[in-house]
Amino acid sequence: MPAASRFSGSIILVAAALAAAMAAPGFLAMRRQDQIMPGPGVSRQGLLSEFFQGLAGTAGDTPVYFLEGAESGGTMLVMGGTHGDETAGVLAAVVLIEQARVQRGRLIVIPRANASGFTHNVPQEGHPQRIAIRTGRGTRFFTYGARVTNPVHQWPDPQVYTLRGSGQVLSGIETRNLNRAYPGRPDGNLTERIAHAVTSLIRSERVDLAIDLHEASPEYPVVNTIVAHERATELAALVNINLQAEGIAIGLESSPVNLHGLSHREWGDATQTLAVLMETTGPAQGRLRGRTSAGLVTGGLDRFYVRASERNKLPVPFPETGWPLESRVGRHLSGIAAFAATLADLWPEKAVQLVGVPDYATVIHQGLGTFLR
Repeated sequence: MPAASRFSGSIILVAAALAAAMAAPGFLAMRRQDQIMPGPGVSRQGLLSEFFQGLAGTAGDTPVYFLEGAESGGTMLVMGGTHGDETAGVLAAVVLIEQARVQRGRLIVIPRANASGFTHNVPQEGHPQRIAIRTGRGTRFFTYGARVTNPVHQWPDPQVYTLRGSGQVLSGIETRNLNRAYPGRPDGNLTERIAHAVTSLIRSERVDLAIDLHEASPEYPVVNTIVAHERATELAALVNINLQAEGIAIGLESSPVNLHGLSHREWGDATQTLAVLMETTGPAQGRLRGRTSAGLVTGGLDRFYVRASERNKLPVPFPETGWPLESRVGRHLSGIAAFAATLADLWPEKAVQLVGVPDYATVIHQGLGTFLR
């Protein structure tokens, strides 16, 4: 090999090593869990592996928070972080942990359901590694993860992912999607074991109502929608009416019986819980967006979606003010409060009475940071 070629190759190797050394600290930092500061309403903190020991010591284990009232009642589960890049669900769960109190019944909160998904992101999409939220006493940082389990923790993907039991066929990468893995398998891959642990929690804790928090792209047909298992349809319909009365435009869909692996389908089929999923509008999720940045995640404004909305190409309006994080978290919090109140109206013995949960209008007016400790 000529000396010039050897010299050029050495330069490339050195440049690659320097680039890797510069990038490594940022990627390694994603392995550190975000700080959550439990409020006075939290009575106990545990781990998801308490409900399935096969998850202990793995990258899928994740904190679970219990808020218990003085009076007996029902049990409600709120779960964020099924997908690490759907920030509104994560932060709505964090606000509950840091602000909510329970006077009757129990509230169980999982803020980062697929913990592995928060240890990486999608740099090919230009995703930020974290977002910043200003509070009254400084800035809090939260990881912006990925939709699926980290391939370092579960590999390789099959060419085709076939759901055990139903035989439903999906793209291979969906084997790392927690919301395609329910009810899970104790002898499955990491994602399926996480799903099995969540299902086991719902069973063992006798959860009356389980809510899975998500975000969807503005062009997704069921964006800004409640999706409910058929046993939860009456409850979800009344919640929908109540939210509309508050000025929160929201849709309602029944969980398709022929789509398997999803929380709102499998939780309802495999357990006695009333299973629902709530979607908000996440501009960073879509394919029409421009530059992906931390500002897009928090500010929720994208000029391409504004144009698409002006041409009536989206199922929901996309105003010139965008869909900021305050709006998306506020919608989730108002939805959670409405579900708790309506559950108590329909089945008083299952009541979960929450206090200290800010509603949509309050979060918009005072800012999300006001409710982060």
